[in-house]
Amino acid sequence: MNAKHLTVSVLVLTSVSILFAGCDRPAETTQVPARVEVQPPAIVESPDSFGFSNRTNYAAAMREQLADINRDMDELEARIERSSDSVKVEAKSRLQLLRSKASQLGQSLDQAQEVTESSWDKFKSDAKATYGEVADGLTEARQWISDKIAP
Repeated sequence: MNAKHLTVSVLVLTSVSILFAGCDRPAETTQVPARVEVQPPAIVESPDSFGFSNRTNYAAAMREQLADINRDMDELEARIERSSDSVKVEAKSRLQLLRSKASQLGQSLDQAQEVTESSWDKFKSDAKATYGEVADGLTEARQWISDKIAP
């Protein structure tokens, strides 16, 4: 009878150890992980590094930056609308000048495919200068409006 009890005990202990062997590990799930959206890499080249053959990419990159500035101008215009009438008049005229320059830059970028290789560097230089004027003007307008409109 001792042999029988020993055999049964070994079988019970083996069964118990098999049952509890997987308890240390987390339960496996059948959930599908969420799909991760992969964004295309941002253009890391400076505008000066775009050669004549990349003029389409240059114009696209500049258009993206111009779109950001236009969104910023829209937000600024919304702030202006909540200001006093005297501030609105001057702020709107400042903003209109910026929008005009931004429009000129957009029109210039539309002509990027028509630029010749000999005029490419001047085209980039002019576009960069106009973009700088608009960006600087937006910064100045933002500061001017912040000074005039209490938060």
